[in-house]
Formats: sequence, C-alpha cells, structure tokens
Amino acid sequence: MQDTPPIWPGWLVATAICIRFYSRLPVPRLPGEGDLHGIPDFRLVPRALPFAALAIALPAALVTLIGGLAGLSGMVVAALALTALALSTGAFHEDGLADSADGLFGGRDREHRLEIMKDSRIGSYGAMALGLSLLLRASLIAGILDHAGAWGTAAAVLVAAPWSRAEGLLLLATQPPARSGGASAAVGQPSLATARIALGLSLIGATGIALAAHLPLAGLLAGFALAHAAAAVLARLARRLIGGQTGDIVGAVQQLAEIAIYLGLALALGWAGR
Repeated sequence: MQDTPPIWPGWLVATAICIRFYSRLPVPRLPGEGDLHGIPDFRLVPRALPFAALAIALPAALVTLIGGLAGLSGMVVAALALTALALSTGAFHEDGLADSADGLFGGRDREHRLEIMKDSRIGSYGAMALGLSLLLRASLIAGILDHAGAWGTAAAVLVAAPWSRAEGLLLLATQPPARSGGASAAVGQPSLATARIALGLSLIGATGIALAAHLPLAGLLAGFALAHAAAAVLARLARRLIGGQTGDIVGAVQQLAEIAIYLGLALALGWAGR
C-alpha cells in the first residue's frame, strides 16, 4: 500500500510552518500544530509559501517605504532593505547561494562538490557570489526607487519575495535530491500541483500589489520570466554536476530569481521613463 498524503493542516497553520522554516521571525504555536521544532512535511504545506513570503518580506518593505519617504539615497535605502531581509531570514538563502557557488564551481567531482557544499566555511566562489548578489540587488532596488518612488519600491520587495521562493519550491518538485540524507530529502518532495499552486498564488498576489503601486505589469512578467529561466539553468547545472537539488541549490535559486525580478522591473521602469 502507498502512504496516503498528510491531512492538509489549514492555510493559517501551513503559513506559520513556512514562516518558521524560511525565517527567524517569531510565530506563536497555533491550534492544531505539532512539534514546533520538527522537520516540516513539504508534500502539502508549501502551498501557503506565498503568504509566508509576504510576511517575511514585510519588514524590509516597511524599511524601504520609510527610507524612501524620508528622502534617503537609493543605495542607502537598498542597503537597509537587504539588511532587513537578511535579519528576517537569518541569511538563509544567501548561505545557500554561497555554498552552491563553492560546491558547483570548486569541486572536482560529484562527491567532492557535495562535500564542499556541506562545509560551513566560505570559499572564493561563494564570497564572489554573495558580493555580486548584494551588489546587483542593491543597485536594482536603488534604480527602482529612482523611477517608482518609495511606494513602488516597497511593492517591488513584496512581489519578489513569493515568486522567488516559489521557484525554489518548483525545483524541489521537479528535481531529485542529490543526497539521500540532506535537508531537501528530509522535508519530503512537494508535488508538482503544490508547486503550481504556490506559483499561481504568487502571480495573483504580485499582480494585485503591482497594480496598486502602479508598477509596470510588463516589467513584472519579464522579471518572472527571467527568474524562471535562471532557475531552469541552475537546475540543469545542478543535475549535471551533483545529480539533483539540495537545500543550498534551492537557496541559490531564490537569490537568482529575486535578482531577475528586480531586473525585469528596473528595465521596464527605465524604458518607460525615457
């Protein structure tokens, strides 16, 4: 007999589980929850990831809004926003990006690459990846602020959060785990339907936020397309070099997707401003 999937715990509980897993934001125990420190079952729970992502990005969006309205320079506002994001997540995704860069580009074979990715120390490839990610995100957020103002930039931070994480969820659903004992294998593989629900909710929410903040929908869709392309390229590279996905690869996908979304918006805003 096949194991039946777990009973869906409810959207609110699922959102709380996702917030705890993806961030360091404090969330009280909700009725119906089990072990708060246990490994979540990702077969169904991540359907609520878009709601959790909005909650995780909200402090950064508020910092962006306040800094922009206060007249701070674009790079200062961007640096504050990225700091708030890192504090909310505990640099969860940045760590995955650095480990992925070190392992994929610094290893000589599959086992060596996976060994490097488990090492908590950062190498030259990881440091370069982190530096470029921070530089690109800060520059793009500053550029969006110049064209869209404080409200538009705060909205951009919010729309990037759900889709970039949903791209990582799609990777989990479509690629096998590279190691049997890794974190991505332990949480369980989400179904493709779960990933599609998360992407659909992310698209609906992002469209509503973009319309309310007068962000160009063409830029939003371009950013999502670029994010999907970047995730597909990294997925293919990881499949070839290490045999599938790991938690670090999922974190790297989030970082690349976030950059891509900001890039799409910045390009559209720059073109419209000509």
